[in-house]
Order: sequence, then C-alpha cells, then structure tokens
Amino acid sequence: MTTATATTAPGAETINTVLVANRGEIACRVIRTLREQGVRSVAVYSDADADAPHVRLADVAVHIGPSPARESYLVIDRILDAARRTGAQAIHPGYGFLSENAAFARACEDAGIIFMGPPASAIETMGDKISARATVEKRDVPTVPGISRPGLTDEELIDAAPGIGFPVLIKPSAGGGGKGMHRVERIEDLPDALVTARREAAGAFGDDSLFIEHFVDTPRHIEVQVLADAHGNVIHLGERECSLQRRHQKVIEEAPSPLLDETVRARIGEAACDAARSCGYVGAGTVEFIVPAADPDKFYFMEMNTRLQVEHPVTEEVTGLDLVALQLAIARGAELPITQDDVTMTGHSIEARVYAEDPAAGFLPTGGTVTRVVEPSGPGVRVDSGIADGAEVTSLYDPMLMKVIVHGADRAEALDRLVRALANTVVAGVGVNVDFCRYLLAVPEVASGDLDTGLLDRVAGDYADFEVPDQALVAAAMAWLAGRWPEGPASPWAVPDAWRSGRPGTQRLRLGTTNGSRLIAVSGTPSGATVTVDARVAGISEPAEGEDAPEPRDHSSAIHRDGDLWRVDCDGIARHWQVETVASRRGTDVIVSSDEGTWVLHRENVVRSAADDDGSGDGTLSSPMPGTVIALSAADGDRVEAGDPVLVVEAMKMEHTLRAPAAGVVEYHVAEGAQVSSEIALATVTPDED
Repeated sequence: MTTATATTAPGAETINTVLVANRGEIACRVIRTLREQGVRSVAVYSDADADAPHVRLADVAVHIGPSPARESYLVIDRILDAARRTGAQAIHPGYGFLSENAAFARACEDAGIIFMGPPASAIETMGDKISARATVEKRDVPTVPGISRPGLTDEELIDAAPGIGFPVLIKPSAGGGGKGMHRVERIEDLPDALVTARREAAGAFGDDSLFIEHFVDTPRHIEVQVLADAHGNVIHLGERECSLQRRHQKVIEEAPSPLLDETVRARIGEAACDAARSCGYVGAGTVEFIVPAADPDKFYFMEMNTRLQVEHPVTEEVTGLDLVALQLAIARGAELPITQDDVTMTGHSIEARVYAEDPAAGFLPTGGTVTRVVEPSGPGVRVDSGIADGAEVTSLYDPMLMKVIVHGADRAEALDRLVRALANTVVAGVGVNVDFCRYLLAVPEVASGDLDTGLLDRVAGDYADFEVPDQALVAAAMAWLAGRWPEGPASPWAVPDAWRSGRPGTQRLRLGTTNGSRLIAVSGTPSGATVTVDARVAGISEPAEGEDAPEPRDHSSAIHRDGDLWRVDCDGIARHWQVETVASRRGTDVIVSSDEGTWVLHRENVVRSAADDDGSGDGTLSSPMPGTVIALSAADGDRVEAGDPVLVVEAMKMEHTLRAPAAGVVEYHVAEGAQVSSEIALATVTPDED
C-alpha cells in the first residue's frame, strides 16, 4: 500500500494529533497509518477495553466511561473532552458508533476540531434514504423505480405499488441493515407488511417513514469508493463486490467485481462521483448500487455510506493507495494528490470478515476469552485485527474481530490465497466463522463469480464443520506423549507408558473438535507407537442411541524434535507440525499447524471408572487432581448414557469434565463448590442391568 504525495494547504501542519473515536480493528488500522504519517494518535476506551490492542497501540489513551457503548463511545461530550485534553486537532470516527452522526460532525465543528469525514449536511442528506434518492436523481443518477417522498401514507404506497410492479420492496427511510425491509409479492399482502415495517422502523430508528421500490431480481450489491476534496475534485477508486452477505450483513467482499466490464465500470464510477457531487461531499465515502445479475448495464443507486467502509482494504490492495492517509490529506485542506487518470486497479483482492459467531448453531453470537490468536501470513496476505491473546469478547460491541485480506495476480490466485490464509487463522477460546468462510469460498457459484445477495442464505444450510484430519489428531497425541517422556536415563517406573504387568498399556487422550469429542489411544513410545483414532474404551466413546460409532483407525507413528517443530512420521509419511497448548476456561486448547492448515482442538482429561479395558469396574469417578467441583451435570438419581458429562472439576484454572464410563444411574458423593483431593470418589455410575 502506497500513499500519493498531497499538495499541502496552509495550516496543514496544525494536524499533528488525531483522536480515533472508535475501537477494535478499525481503531488499530487508523492508528497504524497515523504512525506512518508521523501523526500522534489518541485512543479512547471504555472499562471493557482498558487493555485492548488499540489502547496499547496508540501514543495516548483516554478512559471515556463504562463498558456499554451508550455510556462511552456514543457520548459526544466525552469524546470531545478527550480531544481537548490531549490537544487533538482532528477526530477520525472510524465506522459505526458516531461515524455517520450529523450531530457529532456539527459538534466537532463548533468545538473547533476537524471531523475527518464529510460535512454534517452531507451526512443528513444521505442518511435519509428518501432525501438521498431525491438528491441523486437531480444529478441523473439512476434509481430503482419506486415512490419516495416524506410523509407517504399506507394508502399512497398501496396505490402506487401496481405502477411500480411487483414484487416490491418496502424500505425504511431512516436506516439500513435490513431492519424494516420487506419483500411483497402481491398487493393483497401489502397492507399488513406496511404495518409491520412501520413498527420495525420506529423501533429501530425512531422514525417510521417508509418508501417502496421495485424488487430487483437476483440482485448484486456493488459499491464504489469515492474521494472528494474541499476544492471540488471528485474521483472514484473502482468498485467492490459485496453480494455475499447474510441478513444484509456482509461476509466476503472483493475488488474488482467479477461481473462488470470496463465500460460499465467507468459508467458506474462516474455515477458514484455524481452522487457525491450532489450533496457537496468531502472526504472518503462509498456509493452503493444494486445491479441485476442478468443485466449489469442497468445499475441503480441504493444509498451512500458517508464514512470509511469495513471493506476498504480490498480497494487499497488493488489500487496501492492508503485511504486513511488520503483522508488525512483531505482533512488538512489539501487537494487530492491524484486524478482519475492516475487510478489503476492491479490484480484482485478478497476479504473475509471474522465474526464471533457459531455458523453451525444458526450463527448465534459467541463470546469468552481469546486464549490464542494465530494470524496467517505469506505472499499477498494482510490481516486487520482488533484482538490479541487474553482479549474478552462480549456482546457489548460488534462481533467482528478481524479481517483476513489477500491480493493476487487474478481472482483465482486471490481465492486460493484466501482459502489457505483462513486455514491458518486461529482464534482459540471463542467460536468464530472462519471455517464457514472457507466453506463459502468453495461453493461453485462463488468460485465462478456467479453471485447474488441471496446466495449465502441459500447455501448456509448445507454447511457442516470441517472434519479434523487423522494426521492432525495423531500429531497432537504424539506431541503430548513425547512432551511427557523423560529425557535421559530414568527408572522404568518413571516412564509414562502406562505399562502394566502381563500386557502393554495404553495412554488415552480425549480431543474435542467442532464436530464432537474424539478419543485417541496411544500404545508404545515416541520412537514407535500405535495411535488409534476414535478408540473405544470401557464404553467411554460409545455413541448415543441411534448414532453410528466411527470405526477405530490405527496408525503407526513416531515423533522427534526438529528445531521448534515436531517431525511426525505417520504411516510412513513425514510432516512437520507445530503443536502448542494453551490453558483455557474449558481445560486445554491444543493448536496443531502444518503446511496443510491449522486446527484448534480441546484436550479433556479422560476420566475412567475403575473399569479395565474389558468394561468391568465399579463405575466410580474420581478427580484427576486436587480442585473444586464447579458443576454437577445431572441430578442425584438421574440416568446417564455412556460418555455423558457427570460433573466438572476446576483445577489450575482449567476445567476437567468427568464422563460416565457406561450407561447407568448417577449417585453423587460431593456437592457443587466442594474442595476435593485427587483420587477420592466424587460420583458413582451404577451400570444398567443387562
């Protein structure tokens, strides 16, 4: 990424300190450019973000209030006070929070502080979809057929619908994100849909104004990056394809769009510049268009985002320009350092947003402590992140944690690089959508560029978590075994090989994956062992009723250190692995990485009854070490299935789940909260009678 040299305006040198009124990855991203530009950066933070990466990265950090955003990041007076106290001449709003708040822009102006965004009047005009549509139409920017003016009644909307043509799309005037939007196929359904849309719009935006447009079939979401200075110069930096979205929230973005040819690209770019001119825009902004997939010549203005966009990195990657540096130049009053003829797009760039959510559970939000972050690297790979080891992910803020961005010579190379980068992205301790993004990139329509805004929702139901390959499980188990092996001469009684009189012993390791729990049995020594994946021991790994048990698979394996890596020979194939264990709330996370990818596994203690391998025993569960009983997973007298959790013991800040060795009835010998020593009986599972 490069920065063109700007023509410096008188007084430009006065911006030597910029406050970033945001958090997370965008705050970190802005601060990086400020540092490169030699500008002092000021971070603001809530209670929850006291030790956040953006706070550590900035030159100065100011506490602005309690954790909820409405009491900190959204309080204009606190932001302005932090700017005054630190001598900031300008404020960069990032995106979200106050970035498109006209009152904030006006308050900055009244306080004599430069707002690194457009004038308040442009935010107001483009923030209301009805006024935005009317404004751009005056510059002949094409809009979707429809009816939009302030104060439209339900009766007026119903009367206009047949002339617009069904299906129609009801849209709220005051906001976006899909709230209050409804597609209606028949005029009979329109009255009820309008009632619902008004209620939703009022609840979400405090304004129930509506308008309707013709619904564009198989629409694509394509947006254009624009830049405008205070001297009347307006240019565009090409388009971005943002059609892969779920409930109007983008997931994958790319530049340029695989749909447009050079002729349409020039036309849509000029229409975006006209939209910016129509409202007296100054700064970086994005004009969003809806484009029929079957007829890209017909594109329609949708809205304008009066701020930097989340997906701006893909534009930076294909143009080589730093948009934040250009925002700084514009804020200093300089003329744009480049003309439209200077803008070239080289190669292809794609971005994946990493969200704290569980795609396998209907994309429910997740949270917790990030125990380990592993960022991908390599040619053409960039990561914009706002998290680090130990970060707390809460529901207080946006669930986007980081973005993985790649650049390639063409779209095929960019896709390949992104798939590889995501395979080596780890956010341990918190559920994320990384594997879902990998799945999405492999969907044939995505691979071919045949996109539309409904595609993601259509294919999401077929998603299943990726299976962890046996080789990764073997590497984790062998590294665990080798890590326990004593170095140098030792008593045979000190060797942890589970030796016993009369027959070879077996060591067992339970590894949790996103697909469930896997029981690994290791027999032998690091120099030569048999590793059984999906082992079955004393009923521990027996499937639930109606489920098929995976067949145990034996692998011959050996392991030795090779510098900082483990060299694992599995079934005659040698591969180098990096194996890292990280303590987490649920026990131990095991991160295994090779040239094929990275996997996060969760290690649980394999707690068995006194049963031997033949399944006999008294069903007694004991703690593996001194600790505290923090949960009873059933009630006294309940019946459990083999492998069901019975109780959880916390020791050394880790949780150890004790599971039923066989189906039977639970009897507890301790209460929740009890301090227990190792090896004492905590519960007994009396097996079912045959």
